Amino acid sequence: MTTLTVTKAEGVTTITLNRPEVMNALNRALRAELTAALVAAWSSRVIVLTGAGRAFCSGQDLGDAQALGALDFEATLNDEYVPMIRAITEAPVPVIAAVNGAAAGAGANLALACDLVIAAESATFIQAFARIGLIPDAGGTSFLPRRVGLQRAMGAALLAEPVSARQAEAWGMIWEAVPDDRFAEVVAARAAKLAAGPTGAYAALKTGVARGVRSAA
Repeated sequence: MTTLTVTKAEGVTTITLNRPEVMNALNRALRAELTAALVAAWSSRVIVLTGAGRAFCSGQDLGDAQALGALDFEATLNDEYVPMIRAITEAPVPVIAAVNGAAAGAGANLALACDLVIAAESATFIQAFARIGLIPDAGGTSFLPRRVGLQRAMGAALLAEPVSARQAEAWGMIWEAVPDDRFAEVVAARAAKLAAGPTGAYAALKTGVARGVRSAA
């Protein structure tokens, strides 16, 4: 089974993480395929990132042999995670995270790297790193406090407790939480609206906002 699927329609490229048996956990193969798929999708008008089954992404696959010490941890972050996140943040088109279920650890931060996060009401976001003695990776130490402020970011990271989609919406962590039975409809409508919009202006907007964030840091 391929680790992801890619579909294209009406200027929208939908990339679906496809390891439902492990809640779409990130192993080395998935990270490489996802990075390549994201960069290839830069030529579309909108990118939608979602997960197959009951989860968006459960983070690093701890069952992956590479996660158990076969590779240097720092090298894995620099060589595999950084390019994956940059393939989202540096995309010249809007990237929507369609969070259909649990988004945990690096999976939560994969979603937060996107321009617009739409979540089903049943979805949860968990900064689970402290549970295994780590700190947030995949850009979490940057994305999370910028979205929710220092106190909520620290609470989410230190306590490692699930944040519901509705709570995430109230905090400003995500754009919106929608009823599960309308989730696919809302994501499709948002993607279609962006695909019909001014792509050049969106690219300039993303560049300008990124520069503004860096200058404010």
